[in-house]
Amino acid sequence: MNEERESRHQEARNRLISQIGAKEERKLKARRKGMRSVWSGLGVSGMIGWSVAIPTLIGTLLGVWVDSHYPSRYSWTLMLLVIGLAAGCLNAWQWVKREERQMHEGEKDE
Repeated sequence: MNEERESRHQEARNRLISQIGAKEERKLKARRKGMRSVWSGLGVSGMIGWSVAIPTLIGTLLGVWVDSHYPSRYSWTLMLLVIGLAAGCLNAWQWVKREERQMHEGEKDE
């Protein structure tokens, strides 16, 4: 029983060491290529934020304009805000997935 626990503990330790080694290797490759830095990470997060904020603001402004020119019992502002938010989130999700795919393809090539 004790040997089994020790064996599982050793396997877990080996897996952890392997994962840490793989992450360190990716970081070193990125540094050698000069790909990513703290500033580029902040730029990416800002870009994702703007890719959500801009369509949301456009939808809201368009909704306010429609509500002011064509009054109805439905709030176009709210509907277009939600549509803009959904479009922005979809845009950001696709952008992140594309970047992730490119990153993993780069790892497979090397």
